[in-house]
Amino acid sequence: MIDLLKSLPHEEVVTFLDSLSPNALLSLPWLFEVWALPGHQLTPEGNWKTWVILGGRGAGKTRAGAEWVRAQVEGSLPKDAGRCRRVALVGETIEQAREVMVFGESGLLACSPPDRRPDWQATRKRLVWPNGAVAEIYSAHNPESLRGPQFDAAWVDELAKWKHGQDAWDMLQFGLRLGDNPQQVVTTTPRPSRLLVDLLADPRTVRTSAATEENAANLAESFLAYVTEKYAGSRLGRQELEGELLTDIDGALWNLTILDQGRAQVPDLDRIVVAVDPPITGGPGSDECGIIIAGVTMEGPPKDWRAFVLEDASLSGSPTVWAERAVAKYREYGADRLVAEVNQGGDLVETLVRQIDPLVPYRGVRASRGKAARAEPVAALYEQGRVAHCGTFTALEDQLCAMTVSGFRGKGSPDRLDALVWAITDLMIVPAAAYQRPRVRGL
Repeated sequence: MIDLLKSLPHEEVVTFLDSLSPNALLSLPWLFEVWALPGHQLTPEGNWKTWVILGGRGAGKTRAGAEWVRAQVEGSLPKDAGRCRRVALVGETIEQAREVMVFGESGLLACSPPDRRPDWQATRKRLVWPNGAVAEIYSAHNPESLRGPQFDAAWVDELAKWKHGQDAWDMLQFGLRLGDNPQQVVTTTPRPSRLLVDLLADPRTVRTSAATEENAANLAESFLAYVTEKYAGSRLGRQELEGELLTDIDGALWNLTILDQGRAQVPDLDRIVVAVDPPITGGPGSDECGIIIAGVTMEGPPKDWRAFVLEDASLSGSPTVWAERAVAKYREYGADRLVAEVNQGGDLVETLVRQIDPLVPYRGVRASRGKAARAEPVAALYEQGRVAHCGTFTALEDQLCAMTVSGFRGKGSPDRLDALVWAITDLMIVPAAAYQRPRVRGL
């Protein structure tokens, strides 16, 4: 209907609105079926178990999820019973579930008309509607919290980001056991986790998808123009803007399955380094400066060492800007060394660092082989389960998954990847090569 109204001359729109009763006019903003984007926001027909809504950033996924929950719990009148009475709202964390699914601009409270607006009970982490329906929030970080409760509907947000995705998903499935046909909606950016890929392959799953641009009417023009110019055509842009579920690139040294399996909490570390891959130039439109912070545990022989990626602090800016960022991260983490590639900048990097802090332990490294050849030993450590990411670093991981044995298949320069390779090389590969096992004197 919204498309029809947009196509009408202004006078006809005014005539139509004037023809509505006061009650109908007041109700119009809350009738989602009037304003919904038909391609991905309207509930699919059929006997499905799971509806997966894939979309780019700002495509309207959250609004679709909130409106679906409304449609399940609300009756004809504010106190009439709806189809469902017990709903699970599951986010990556409690905070994200509360701030996005409940209090967000497209969350349940914002989408509910005044006479049907649920009450938020903070101490019990739940919403209660005037008709008695209840929606409780849960964190995917704590799968055990879903053991015991039971539901007749569920809304799951950003499933592809969940660190304990399979465990939390499995617990939710056991809890969806009330009513005649318990269903669930998943709203997520299409990051290709194994859980999401398997879910989409399930014959009981229906899927809708949309690009960010389809919801342009509700987005700032400057935002859409900027992200389109910066990311269009890249692997990250296809995922985050076009809503594509990207499969692994043939010959890639990394894939998201390996990265997702290796996520971990930060342990006590024996060494920490800040690695820098400086851009060739520092002017407008230049590549970013890759800055990666990583640490290592070195108990036992090298085969038992493990590296941990702590932060991706990469940024665009002048040489002074990225040098200050690198030194700041060195201080923040109490790092043991700052490592920087010097192929392009020569002594410039060290000069900049020394101007900021003359006492920073510094090591310049020079690339003598191609990027793929340098990356392969590091990728092998990932395959062995000896490198973990302490968080999700989307831009870095996008570059990792675009590095193949024949070269980089992504957009621009793999600055973050290069910095990561230098960090892991300094922490794991160089020390392991110099490692000497105690020799037993012969008799």
